Amino acid sequence: MRSSTVTPPTPTTAPDDPEAVIAAERARIDALDARIVALVRDRMEISETIQRVRIESGGRRVHLAREMEILDHYSSELGSAGRDLAMTLLRLCRGH
Repeated sequence: MRSSTVTPPTPTTAPDDPEAVIAAERARIDALDARIVALVRDRMEISETIQRVRIESGGRRVHLAREMEILDHYSSELGSAGRDLAMTLLRLCRGH
């Protein structure tokens, strides 16, 4: 599912100043990257809580079936690169 909160793209029809268009689009990417980093940090905190509660209740730190669900979801939405992204997220969120 795609978010509808992304800023509309800068018009690309015959830009008067290509460098201005590029700078504006890079600024949009920088803003998205900042949001992504914040979301990943939130995900890491939530994951830490889940792991702590699971371990305190006698479970394991990692729940492999759940990780497979996440990998499948990212793969179905974004292809093989999505699976790689999910692996990176899972690695970040597993804790130490």
